Amino acid sequence: MKNKSLVSITDLSKEQYFRILDLAEEFAKKPKQNLIQDYVVATLFFEPSTRTRLSFETAVCQLGGKYIGFTDPNVSSVRKGESLKDTIQTVANYSDLIIMRHPVDGAARYASEVSKVPIINAGDGANQHPTQTLLDLYTIRETQKTLSGLKIGFVGDLKYGRTVHSLLMALSQFDSTFYFISPDELKMPSRYKHQLDEKKLSYTETTDLESTIPKLDILYMTRIQKERFSDPIEFEKVKNSYILINSMLAGSKPNLRVMHPLPRVNEISEDVDSNPKAYYFEQALNGVFVRQAILCLILGVK
Repeated sequence: MKNKSLVSITDLSKEQYFRILDLAEEFAKKPKQNLIQDYVVATLFFEPSTRTRLSFETAVCQLGGKYIGFTDPNVSSVRKGESLKDTIQTVANYSDLIIMRHPVDGAARYASEVSKVPIINAGDGANQHPTQTLLDLYTIRETQKTLSGLKIGFVGDLKYGRTVHSLLMALSQFDSTFYFISPDELKMPSRYKHQLDEKKLSYTETTDLESTIPKLDILYMTRIQKERFSDPIEFEKVKNSYILINSMLAGSKPNLRVMHPLPRVNEISEDVDSNPKAYYFEQALNGVFVRQAILCLILGVK
């Protein structure tokens, strides 16, 4: 991984997944280590972010590094009409690695092609979010002690949800069974189902959340993303399609864990937060350790 960009979860092999997860376990035990004190990391967020940006910046700080960048393109020369190419090539002169979130599908891949330093994709449109996938894999392994033979339910926005798309591609390398729970308007795109068909992996599409919960080891909730809809009327039709409340978990497996990439709006009621099966805040913390591992492997200090 040294000096390589991380744009898609498919850029990594299964062995590299485990290398990252194992190293993240080490950082979970000792997160503060002066390993990148000689490096500058740029964080370019063309879209809003809380957990991804702050966990990356926390990871850099705890590793002794420095970071530069922006959280709003309107405070950069993008507002003046500067192209993505020019922004990336300029910032690459000031940094050793660039972390980028962008609203356009494929923007991270393009950036990696024009940059002289590695690019880490922190989310590009509805396409990919590979570091979220890796922290999700870490969380699943942490709670289930395995990544194989699990029953995973994805709920909500499966059409535009880049976290779901990336995680599905990663988990398809393991012997998992999938449940796609969504309104008809937000079903999992065909291209991802074709990949499962090719690998002869089982999946079920349904609109019924409550009857599916007892079957699951992992319940992965997602937000209906208003910003992905060009038609506000279409968003209004589906915005409250699924709301998980605590009583719905009563008949679930003892090992079930509820995950969510966050932010949530109202798809998980706050009464779920006190249930020991709720694991989304621990999931967010795991992002620091996993991103520390990724930074160290790409910069070649581990």
